[in-house]
Amino acid sequence: MAGGSFIIDGTRFALATNEGGNTLHGGVDGFERRLWEARPFREGTGVGLSLILESADGDQGFPGRLSIEVRYTLLAENTLDIRYQAVTTKATHVNLTHHGYFNLEGEGEGNVLDHLLMINADAFLPIDDALLPVGDLRSVTDTPFDFRQPISIGARIETDDRQLVQANGYDHNFVVTQGNEDSETLTLAAVLEAPRCGRVMKVYTTEPGIQLYSGNSLDGSLIGKSGNAYSRYAGVALETQHFPDSPHHPSFPSTLLKPGERYTSNTQYQFSTRADLGLAGVSERA
Repeated sequence: MAGGSFIIDGTRFALATNEGGNTLHGGVDGFERRLWEARPFREGTGVGLSLILESADGDQGFPGRLSIEVRYTLLAENTLDIRYQAVTTKATHVNLTHHGYFNLEGEGEGNVLDHLLMINADAFLPIDDALLPVGDLRSVTDTPFDFRQPISIGARIETDDRQLVQANGYDHNFVVTQGNEDSETLTLAAVLEAPRCGRVMKVYTTEPGIQLYSGNSLDGSLIGKSGNAYSRYAGVALETQHFPDSPHHPSFPSTLLKPGERYTSNTQYQFSTRADLGLAGVSERA
């Protein structure tokens, strides 16, 4: 959030800043740092965990008491289904996502530069020196951001392109083709494949955007569960979401949530092997 603030109905709300003068990941004490109430459940053939959080009015500067539930469900055929919903007592901005890192070769098994990636997007959001969207949508054609056909993440990451230099790699939001706003229809957003082992992950979402982050800032200081240090490019994040900094860009899909409304979002990560499921065309829908 540029400047660590936004305006709703003429009132300016100052947020907790943690990235220079800007707000990243919801502030200093973002939701990823909270203790959520966890409730296991079984639904049909799926099993999962419901996580519930109450965010107080004024939390990190955001107006409204926000009641959130995130349901993680492991479905048949190796699919992780994530469903978000939230309601508020005051008009506020909400944009929830999953910031997991993926390395389909396995935890701590080198970097993801040779992973093949397809992103179903004709446009991306260019950023400024603070890694914030400048406000326009730019065609991916003839740029290192064209992932409409599968190509390795590392194929063009060292290109002398100002956008890549600013972010030290990929840290950009892509506009999902046939993406949705306030929709329940899942659209194919991305396909990731590790060619050596043949593992494939398909990402479906109801969101209009997906953030590609290539782990540019990983520096070996984080140690994984097997004692492995996570170095640069050790994993890739594919974060389905509304566009970053949307309150400052009226042309972006709105992240405003009002009392009486319900925020909903759904993303699926579907896992398979190359023998079962190859890279799909961009027109495929769940």
